[in-house]
Amino acid sequence: MASLKLYNSLSRAKDDFKPLEGRKVKWYMCGPTVYDVAHMGHARSYMSFDIVRRVLADYFGYNIVYAMNITDIDDKIIVRARRNFLVEQYVEQKPSTAQLISDVSDALAPFTTKVEKETDNDKRAMLQRLLTEATTSLEALKKAVENGSANEAMCDALVTRARDPLGAWLDFHKGGSVTDHSIFAKLTQHVERLFHADMQALNILPADFLTRVSEYVPEVVEFIQRIIANEFAYEADGSVYFDVKKFDEDPNHTYAKLVPEAVGDRAALAEGEGELSAATGKRSDRDFALWKSSKPGEPSWDSPWGQGRPGWHIECSVMCSDILGEKVDIHSGGVDLKFPHHDNEIAQSEACFGHDSWIQYFLHAGHLTIEGCKMSKSLKNFITIQEALSRYSSRQLRLAFLTHSWQATLDYSENVMSEAKQLESFFDNFFHYVRDLMQRQSAEVRWCVPKPTAAEKELHEKFIEKQSAIHDALCDSINTAAAMQILREIVSLVNVYTQNAKAAVDSQLIKKIETYVSKILATFGLPEPKDDVSQAGKSVVYALSDFRDTVRATAREAKQVGLLEACDALRNDILPELGISLEDRPDGPALVKFVDKEVLLEERRKELELLEEKRRKKAEAQRKAQELQAAKDAKKRIPPSEMFRKDPKFTQFDEQGVPTHERDEKGEEKPVSGKQKKKLQKLYDAQAAIYQPES
Repeated sequence: MASLKLYNSLSRAKDDFKPLEGRKVKWYMCGPTVYDVAHMGHARSYMSFDIVRRVLADYFGYNIVYAMNITDIDDKIIVRARRNFLVEQYVEQKPSTAQLISDVSDALAPFTTKVEKETDNDKRAMLQRLLTEATTSLEALKKAVENGSANEAMCDALVTRARDPLGAWLDFHKGGSVTDHSIFAKLTQHVERLFHADMQALNILPADFLTRVSEYVPEVVEFIQRIIANEFAYEADGSVYFDVKKFDEDPNHTYAKLVPEAVGDRAALAEGEGELSAATGKRSDRDFALWKSSKPGEPSWDSPWGQGRPGWHIECSVMCSDILGEKVDIHSGGVDLKFPHHDNEIAQSEACFGHDSWIQYFLHAGHLTIEGCKMSKSLKNFITIQEALSRYSSRQLRLAFLTHSWQATLDYSENVMSEAKQLESFFDNFFHYVRDLMQRQSAEVRWCVPKPTAAEKELHEKFIEKQSAIHDALCDSINTAAAMQILREIVSLVNVYTQNAKAAVDSQLIKKIETYVSKILATFGLPEPKDDVSQAGKSVVYALSDFRDTVRATAREAKQVGLLEACDALRNDILPELGISLEDRPDGPALVKFVDKEVLLEERRKELELLEEKRRKKAEAQRKAQELQAAKDAKKRIPPSEMFRKDPKFTQFDEQGVPTHERDEKGEEKPVSGKQKKKLQKLYDAQAAIYQPES
């Protein structure tokens, strides 16, 4: 049997997975920075690693200790919370319409400059869109004031559309006065609750340990002191910076193990430092903040270097080591965190602990794109998890993730989700078929299995081969895309076997296969849908279904349309309200399914919509055909001698009515060319051939 290999970002290869402590796996997951609602980019990372985690635990049998952090101290959080508070405070003060117009006008001036200076095309387009929306709303309110139609709703609309520039303007003038820690905590606690609700809705397992940086400030200070003592960090103007050059020159260490080619990427380094960083006293642009001196309007804590707050990168190293120790098996996160965040984590942790093997395996989930385009919260180009769940179920989203490699880019699109829905239906139909089969066969029949046929022997042999192939796929860096394809092939083998069976099928073999398929899907976080119908209730439903089959067959023979319509009404209108689906089959009894009532009603609604759309298209096609026929009939009534005379372009005609002269673009009359005369004569002859004078 193949041994498990995981793609390791540290080595850029699939390495043999060898945890430090046998079957125990210490795993640290980079959690969210809670300053805004979670989006599908977050789902990409958390659901992908939820799948990997489940496979490692439930398939390979590892004992996983899973820790995850919550970033609740960060420049983005500070800016968002402060601006939210200032805008809310501004609205509560109920400025007059004139004051609002004046303030928004003042706010748009620096925002316009920001748009003009932005060099990133995507960000510039996003900022320009915000500027246009705010400007349009502002001009509309100004015009309404002039004609006396301004109202409160228009003022509210302006605040909404100008929220970003207005918040930035208020922050510039009043941000330093915001000092209450609860203002920042209010935002982070609210967003964290939303995040956990999203994770629960996606059926993502909770972490064994959940840590927040706001609860770890003393440990952060102690960690930084150890790095300073090891001479890899220095204090400057109340902040503490990591000395990248000194660390990289040390023979026992290497900086940027994950992405060495990105060391000089100033944009990435600036993004990692945060927009509030004031890098005074830095020895090099490559150095990054371990501790930031806080300015007015920024939350702060006591430290040996003065009032300040932890840097972004340091928090993960501190909380991870507190829970999992100095050496960790797996560290995971989105691919966008590789540099500088994870590379800085590695450097500062090695500098603290004095060794070069802090993390054994770094796993990075691939990007998520939307219809082929980059998704970014900073560009306001994203779909929230709740928006996605309003269109698709958690199972469907998970199926979409399962059919793609966890480390590859995944495109969230209509096509991908349509395939996921089809795959869900494919497996659900298989489970319903097996349940129906087991319900209809007595225990005696199931146990008294007849002599196996060649078809059953072949099915069993292929099933064993497919099981081995799935194991190999999961050993290949948890290749769920390949595993899902093989599961589909297994179900297809059963479908072919049952369709070709000339006698009773081997229900025990089918049940064995169904149990395996269900087990693997449950391992992926897709437990087989269960029904809560009692055995007595099922017996009644099956008796009703068999009775309907008998009535339906009799009505067909007797051509009793009313009875057939009643049977259809029972299937289409009555039973779905009870969570029961009947699927008529050409051979044998109807397939009975116990399904969620809302799912059945939604399917019925879509079916009726499809029928109505077909009816509408048919009616439209008939209407167009009638109009076309009417046009043809009308054309037949036109005498060929008159067909050209209504065109003002032609000025003179021969005895038949074919044009001999026309006006050119300047309005001057000229004879038609010989070539054109031939074309006109052909049109005349064609009309003469179809002309039918009214009787």
